[in-house]
Amino acid sequence: MIAMKYFADFLTFSRFLLAACLAWLGWSRGADGLQLAALLMIVSWASDVIDGALARRSRVSFRTWIGDHDLYFDLSVAVGLLIFMTAAGYLITSLSIIYILFWSILFWRLGILSALGKLFQAPVYAWFILNIFRYEPVIGWMILIFLLFVIGFTWPRFPQETVPDFLSGFEQVEDNAQNGFENGPNHGNNSLDGDPRQP
Repeated sequence: MIAMKYFADFLTFSRFLLAACLAWLGWSRGADGLQLAALLMIVSWASDVIDGALARRSRVSFRTWIGDHDLYFDLSVAVGLLIFMTAAGYLITSLSIIYILFWSILFWRLGILSALGKLFQAPVYAWFILNIFRYEPVIGWMILIFLLFVIGFTWPRFPQETVPDFLSGFEQVEDNAQNGFENGPNHGNNSLDGDPRQP
């Protein structure tokens, strides 16, 4: 159904808005916004699971710009969360700047590949969850239970497709690294040639 596909795109786009909310929350409420930031992250992760499921169930063959650039919206959430943690004092500003600069150069040289995008997000999410457990342990356990539920909900897709796709993505990273550092920046090559949410 086309309606499912468009609703999936709406959920994907909503993560950009959630990213902006996270950044604003860090500047406006600082450390006091940690609980709300946790809620926004749960909403973001849930939308990521649901939009993929809806796109696959829609069974439509056409692709949309939002669907093709799903990774960009996921990256925006990680950047928004990084800004939140920096503004709220959970992360040193200089470390955040170095992290962003390092990954910006890597993306510029190699392209925005799915495997690299997930690697960019992982430390940001891990640091956030560690701080949640430190300052709001009840919410930390809620997030952990939610993430385990997501893995169960996506089973067996998670071990059969998600993990192998992630690992195989490093072959493309290696290829782009060889080409990128020999021939200059690889602006046009990325992993977004198709909708990652398609069956």
